[in-house]
Amino acid sequence: MASKKDINKILDLLDSNYGKEYVCYLNHENAWQLLIATILSAQCTDARVNIVTKELFVKYDSLEKFANAKQSELEKDIYTTGFYKNKAKNIIACTKKILEEHNGEVPREIELLTDLPGVGRKTANVIRGNIFNEPSIVVDTHVKRISNKLGLTKETDPVKIEFDLMKKLPKDHWIIYNIHVIRLGRTICTARSPKCEECFLRECCKTGKSSGVKG
Repeated sequence: MASKKDINKILDLLDSNYGKEYVCYLNHENAWQLLIATILSAQCTDARVNIVTKELFVKYDSLEKFANAKQSELEKDIYTTGFYKNKAKNIIACTKKILEEHNGEVPREIELLTDLPGVGRKTANVIRGNIFNEPSIVVDTHVKRISNKLGLTKETDPVKIEFDLMKKLPKDHWIIYNIHVIRLGRTICTARSPKCEECFLRECCKTGKSSGVKG
């Protein structure tokens, strides 16, 4: 497992290569749009979600319109994001609950967020980090896979990984670590064919060390 010195080196390399600017890959103009976009992003690429929400947020330009949507119609509108039946059902129920129990405002507390239909810790932490600037760790497929390679966790369960990373990473890096690792996972450390020879973290990574590529 990575030592404190190793972790500091990893974070320094990520910061020096990617900077410290917060980036959200899901297009949105407010909290409820990001919430819906994140629900849609389950088992779907952000790029596809952004294509869908470009028209979706014009057609449904308020929480009320989503809450009162006909499920069969909403299913057609979000069909290409996959799992559209369950997503449509959750979006309608989620927006209704926000209107009825939270005065139309997306809640800040993780307990209230995860109480919303279709919202787990991953989605809740996306909202907390991007909307409320609350230190949070989002465990998506890239964070799960790369954190294991870097020796930051041995867990496979996303919630356990989240708590492992919360213990090991300084709080001021929780959000930016997510952003950096997602970028790394999409461009260099891809799941199918990682480009170890291009990776600035190869000396910190068990896959990079075993690849035979020298720094």
